[in-house]
Amino acid sequence: MLIVETVGRIRREFLVKGKAIKEIARDLGVSRNTVRKVLRSGATAFEYERTVQPRPRLGQWIGELDRMLLANEAKAARERLTLIRVYEELRALGYAGSYDAVRRYARRWREGRVSRSVDAYVPLSFAPGEAYQFDWSHEIVVLNGATTTVKVAHVRLCHSRMFFVRAYPRETQEMVFDAHDRAFAFFRGTCTRGIYDNMRTAVDTVFLGKERVFNRRFAQMCAHYLVEPVACTPAAGWEKGQVENQVGLVRERFFTPRLRFKTYAEMNAWLLDRCVSHARAHRHPELGDRTVWEMFEAERPHLVAYAGPFDGFHSNPASVSRTCLVRFDNNKYSVQARAVGRPVEVHAYAERILIRQDGALVADHPRQFGRGGTVYDPWHYVPVLARKPGALRNGAPFKDWALPGSLGRIRARLAGSADGDRQMVDILAAVLTDGLAAVEVACAEALHNGVHSSDVVLNILSRRREPPNPVSILTPAALTLRHAPVADCGRYDSLRRTVNGAS
Repeated sequence: MLIVETVGRIRREFLVKGKAIKEIARDLGVSRNTVRKVLRSGATAFEYERTVQPRPRLGQWIGELDRMLLANEAKAARERLTLIRVYEELRALGYAGSYDAVRRYARRWREGRVSRSVDAYVPLSFAPGEAYQFDWSHEIVVLNGATTTVKVAHVRLCHSRMFFVRAYPRETQEMVFDAHDRAFAFFRGTCTRGIYDNMRTAVDTVFLGKERVFNRRFAQMCAHYLVEPVACTPAAGWEKGQVENQVGLVRERFFTPRLRFKTYAEMNAWLLDRCVSHARAHRHPELGDRTVWEMFEAERPHLVAYAGPFDGFHSNPASVSRTCLVRFDNNKYSVQARAVGRPVEVHAYAERILIRQDGALVADHPRQFGRGGTVYDPWHYVPVLARKPGALRNGAPFKDWALPGSLGRIRARLAGSADGDRQMVDILAAVLTDGLAAVEVACAEALHNGVHSSDVVLNILSRRREPPNPVSILTPAALTLRHAPVADCGRYDSLRRTVNGAS
């Protein structure tokens, strides 16, 4: 194969010095045909490639090697075999050739796959307030000392490139609702169109083209915020390429190295600060003289006004056990004792669990995301204590129950009494009718006077209750006085004279 220096010298010897082909061939040690080829082609470099690559040993194993390379490519990146491992497996099947032959074939095989899979795309442009894009990513953090995979919601305004990220334990529908509400509250508005992939929390049915049947609750959320949802074509991530690129950027800039936080709230506050600081520090990709934050401020007047929070819960029917517990998402939550025996409806929010029965709220708890946990509200069990006061001492809901202020001091003093549990139950029952503040004031007054019995506390409560409003009696119009009566004792004397005279 001719090197570039030899080609250059042949051209100079002939075109500059005027030497004959025979002389050039003799001086450079090449054939005259080679000299003629260089001069006639006018090329300055020559490369040789075989049109047919002989594979005397690999030939009969090409089919098996193709199958192994295709299966290896279908695996997750961290599970794929290296090429030397593929070669070793092929050797185990009986291949007697070299590793270099396998390596050369695998390289050409990959080049052919890439050339067939690479597509061309059309760059997209969006007007201010026209569209936003939404997507999820999975990131690994250390949360309260434990390595945890969190689900991160990404929202990106297509015009200004301003983005919002928030981490959640799950990708469930109530998390989708919460992410949208927090993003729109941060943006102080939303766009007229939202671009999504075909996630199950949003799309129920995918038809040909752009036709979709959106989930009923998801459609309600979009109607609340005045957003038109649009789902991408399956396997066409370029239709929401901005948020796809954002996933990689956030993973590289925010989650590397691995984040360490105690709670989700602490992590999400940090992420929000990073979103703002990144937007203030980086230039807009199309308008390099302005930052992303400046473009965001310019886009804000074009956003649809924020409509307030959407009641974004996931509803699930449930039954109440005789221990006043409702099971939801592998955990148990207590409800008011009056709810036992009838079905309830669990409203699961991103951070809270509300339980309703016939429209009335019977429980409100912080949401748990572990397994096998039980969340008690001791006040739910106070009506049961009226029948079983002994349960106050050993009941699971009352363990480590910290009562506020004077109410807690009353309980501590009654603990040594023979009927202390019964008296404390009477005081707790009064909270359900008079309210916690009133009972605590009554307890404080009783302690101030040096007593702590339930009778004294209940007596103070009864004295503090406001008297009921008098019942008003409507007087018929015929009995209404037309003239105000005048005090006149002479009228009484005249009546006496009349009576005495008649007698």
